[in-house]
Amino acid sequence: MAHVPSRESVTTIREDGSRRTLHPADVRGQWVRARRAVAWMLIAFFAALPWIEINGFPAVFLDVEHRRFHLLGATLGLGDVWLLFFAITGLGFSIYAVTALLGRIWCGWACPQTVYLEHLFRVVDRWIEGDHLARARLDATPWRDPRKLLRRGGRALLYLVLCWLVAHVFLAYFVSLPGLYPMVTGAPTAHPGAFVAMMATTGVLFFNFWWFREQLCLIICPYGRLQSALIDDNSVIVGYDARRGEPRGKAAPGAAAGDCVDCRRCVQVCPTGIDIRQGLQMECVACTACIDACDEIMAKVRRPVGLIRYASLNELAGGRTQLLRPRTVLYGILLLIGAVVATVSALSVEAAGFKLTRTPGAALYAANERGVSNVFRAKIQNKSESPARFRLSVADAPVPLTLPNQEAGIEVAAQAEVVVPVVVLVRAEDYKGEFDLRLALTDDSGKVRVVQKAHFIGPGAPSR
Repeated sequence: MAHVPSRESVTTIREDGSRRTLHPADVRGQWVRARRAVAWMLIAFFAALPWIEINGFPAVFLDVEHRRFHLLGATLGLGDVWLLFFAITGLGFSIYAVTALLGRIWCGWACPQTVYLEHLFRVVDRWIEGDHLARARLDATPWRDPRKLLRRGGRALLYLVLCWLVAHVFLAYFVSLPGLYPMVTGAPTAHPGAFVAMMATTGVLFFNFWWFREQLCLIICPYGRLQSALIDDNSVIVGYDARRGEPRGKAAPGAAAGDCVDCRRCVQVCPTGIDIRQGLQMECVACTACIDACDEIMAKVRRPVGLIRYASLNELAGGRTQLLRPRTVLYGILLLIGAVVATVSALSVEAAGFKLTRTPGAALYAANERGVSNVFRAKIQNKSESPARFRLSVADAPVPLTLPNQEAGIEVAAQAEVVVPVVVLVRAEDYKGEFDLRLALTDDSGKVRVVQKAHFIGPGAPSR
């Protein structure tokens, strides 16, 4: 007898706590075709990013070794990583806003777990082991049967190849394709760190897609539990029209029946094993498989499609869906504010890094009959992709200042930083006490100008 899902417990967990393996049935329809097209575009996009070159670097290259990050033509140094805060929070608020409007459309259409599991690995399952009934029979077949060993072994081998490929594409984001090629063609001992990382990533992916599967969505991912706070009665979800479908069953003389013929096709195709007719549930990932399955049955029994469809709870109850409401307006305002702040912050990033500090343990100043001097440590970072020569000058000071030995400038390699001593000298006749000053860092091209504030200390002045 088929298991009957319940809203009171997770379908994949038996009463004794053991795992119930799911084998969703295959389904065809407009929604599955649309999701598959989107999924393959996302997979192609993920695989193509390391190949797409912008300003001489891959579109996404997280060069951790050299502490620089290339993102769609922009290069961020380690000191600019704080800008990723806006990207991460912006993605979060975008998902919140989309969820408030369209439910878990992220899970069903764009989540990497769903994209790879449903449109790559389950395709392999059906190709090698057959439909859901054949896979269930294979589960029950003893391992001593050569057919089971052959099919499961072939499936495992193909899984390992796919996981290996996905892991290497992922590694290319951190080492680039030119850096990846010698790692792939060379001996594992030549790049032990990368080899271990590849083995570990491949193993994690294999474990996830071979065995863990929907448990990642049900147990680990917090997004499903957040949906109760993000979704309201006006959010557009995948839902069952109980007003039209109940009571279930085949029409018989003298018996009232809704459009639902209780075929359980929607349950058979569900990748998390729920019964969508029981209402909105945490386990639903809005994959639309039940929509296509139900529409197929409705067409066969010559009843209107849409018994299961995208609709809000208000609409399913006979009301109207209200898209503009306090929740969605608030999310929109927060997104707008975040976009403005992120834009201003990105535009304020300097093309070079410049910071003035004092040398730890060194004397705060030196004084003689010629004048008073302070020594600072200047940390200069060249964020460009070519060597540059920088010069230091006085941008603002209340008295005349001299910066000895600055005529030749400071040569800094591409994407590198140097720390050099900087002497600031005040003639004795000009010194009146401590004061604030500002030094400017400029390059020979005139495109870079970064100003830093410092404090000059001398005789009779309290130390800072």
